[in-house]
Amino acid sequence: MATTYDFPSDLLAGQEELHQVRAELSALLKRLPWSVEPLDGFSDDNGWRKVERPASPGWSADEQAEVEKLRQREHELAVFVTTHRYWSELAGPERVAARSELKHAHEVPPEETGGTS
Repeated sequence: MATTYDFPSDLLAGQEELHQVRAELSALLKRLPWSVEPLDGFSDDNGWRKVERPASPGWSADEQAEVEKLRQREHELAVFVTTHRYWSELAGPERVAARSELKHAHEVPPEETGGTS
């Protein structure tokens, strides 16, 4: 049976917010043009695969600020989670296993959703 860990509530909250910020940043980056600066489109089929990009209008100042804000918050949360005092209570492989479990602590186990594994 797998070991369960009693994570402090602030560590759980930090990890959950980190997941949320990363998801929000990923969604934002997918919506934005491929280039931060305005650039012409291009097509290159001389490599091992063809690469095409449409012209990019670039990102607005507000879009750049939003990306920077999310990246900064992601960094703050990652530092908080990885340097949390809780990790000093664990050693070696147990710390690795606990960290892995924390990353998935927000997920609902299949037995609680009625699904199967």
